Amino acid sequence: MSGQITSNVFRASGIIAPTAGGLNWGSAVITGTTLSAEASNGYFIDTTSNICTVTLPSSATTGDQIVLSDYARTWDTNNVIINSNGLNFQGDPDIYTVDYSTAGQSLSIVYSDATKGWIPVSDDAVAFDHTPPPTQKAIFGFGQQGATDYSVTNLVSSSGVIATDTAGVGATRNSLGASSYGTDKAIFGFGYTGSNTSITSLVNNTGVVSSDVTGVGTARRSIMASSYGTDKAIFGFGYVSAYSSITNLVSNTGVVATDTTGVGTARSAGSASSYGGDKGIFGFGSDGSNRNMTNLISNTGVVSSDVTGVGTARRSIMATSYGGDKAIFGFGYISNYTSITNLVSNTGVVATDTAGVGTIRSSGSATNYGGDKGIFGYGVNATTEVSMSNLVSNTGVVASDTTGVGQRRQGIAAAGYSTTA
Repeated sequence: MSGQITSNVFRASGIIAPTAGGLNWGSAVITGTTLSAEASNGYFIDTTSNICTVTLPSSATTGDQIVLSDYARTWDTNNVIINSNGLNFQGDPDIYTVDYSTAGQSLSIVYSDATKGWIPVSDDAVAFDHTPPPTQKAIFGFGQQGATDYSVTNLVSSSGVIATDTAGVGATRNSLGASSYGTDKAIFGFGYTGSNTSITSLVNNTGVVSSDVTGVGTARRSIMASSYGTDKAIFGFGYVSAYSSITNLVSNTGVVATDTTGVGTARSAGSASSYGGDKGIFGFGSDGSNRNMTNLISNTGVVSSDVTGVGTARRSIMATSYGGDKAIFGFGYISNYTSITNLVSNTGVVATDTAGVGTIRSSGSATNYGGDKGIFGYGVNATTEVSMSNLVSNTGVVASDTTGVGQRRQGIAAAGYSTTA
């Protein structure tokens, strides 16, 4: 097309003049990693070499408009991230991650009001895509020292510091599972109280544990748990009177569903973690013999059949996410205690063993914290329970021991909560 275009702000050749609404297009193509956008402007953004983060104005008036266009059709390779700079974006606060990742996409947004904030009025018919912010804090809870069960918890700050014991709420138990859910809350579930149980305990976004919720599903111990999707969770596997592979989905309000028929090798004493941003992985464990196979969990909570094991087979292992979209399995019991780890890529591929760091042990737990980091904590070494921890960087590097805080115990569970640091 040639000639002058006076009202078409999307992907047309020729000279583009201000629209009737006063939209101005600069002559320079944006190629940098950041852009501070201004109202009444349109921008051609070339992400051939890098992601571009667009920061919207910190104040806006109803009717303010901004248009962004994929100059080189490369947003699917390097996406455009929107920072709404304190204002809402389609009703969500700016702690949410908003990105656009379709080749050839154009985005026109208009400011509505303080409630809904910026609203896309055109995005090439591509659905609005956003990801909840990562959890910042974490909680370790329950467990056993010797023959004594506990319900005490220990909060973990957004910088990975474990707090002293918080008085327990709910039934004392061990060998339970825990996961985040609802984007900023957590749930403890199942375990052993002298007999197998299926009770759960919800954790709100300030780290307060609720009283017991009546159990749903088959009572069992030595269970695994992971988040999946953007706001849900799943409990799986465990030991009833025999090894099991049944699962129980958890809604984004913390409601546990009845049993789903098991998929994969029935086993217990494995661990699980989220990966890939919205998926999960069950891994390792024992069915009478140590195992290293894994089972991937889709973003709708569907568990896959066994994936051939990688790394040393072991049980009573720990797992956590790190780096925003990856995971790590660590520690456990082979024929002795170990501290080896296995990284998991953002596509769910488990790597071979990484030499262990920190005190060898099993039956602890692990969780994410600080948005993109992880922490291994507690457990048992021979006959001695411990309370030390090992931080995991956002590149999957495990640190040496951090002096223990709180009641020493094993059979503990942990999960992330709170999107506020």
